[in-house]
Amino acid sequence: MNLARTELILGGQKSGKSRRAERLAAAWLDETPAHHAVLIATGVACDAEMRARIARHQSDRRARVPRLQTVEEPRELAQALRRCSDARTLVVVDCLTLWLTNWLMPAGSNQDANVPPTMGWQAQQALFLQALEHFPGPVVLVSNEIGLGVIPMGAAVRACVDALGMLNQGVAAACERVSWMVAGLPVCVKGQP
Repeated sequence: MNLARTELILGGQKSGKSRRAERLAAAWLDETPAHHAVLIATGVACDAEMRARIARHQSDRRARVPRLQTVEEPRELAQALRRCSDARTLVVVDCLTLWLTNWLMPAGSNQDANVPPTMGWQAQQALFLQALEHFPGPVVLVSNEIGLGVIPMGAAVRACVDALGMLNQGVAAACERVSWMVAGLPVCVKGQP
């Protein structure tokens, strides 16, 4: 499997994004025992369904890629990336969509739909893009493409969809390769397949 220095994997829900990221991590780990791989998980177990989903993902990952370590970091992604900084370490971030949601629409918050997102998100996004640019090893990023459907009701949800579109554009511009997942199959959008 051909590994890019940085790859953004986009697609819809259950399109095969995480599986592709895991396959890239497994290929990296198989190259040499000196290689390491870390998955930075951004999901938050905010209800019973999400707790079960996270547990299932953890179990499945352990079975498919046993040497893939997991670090949970729902908000401070740039710092987590810097902590893993090593040329022998591949980092998978799964996923940017949940990371953004944790900033703009955190679970359990009573955020007023008329209040604009805090400057904290903009600063975090800039820090993350900077950390990505300077990371010495390969990075695989997973994100959803959610802007293809009906325009959502509610200003807060529309703002989140817009912000994800802008985040995906910024990350895609920074990445060497961008893959679009369709029914489990990668379609190369940018870079060499």
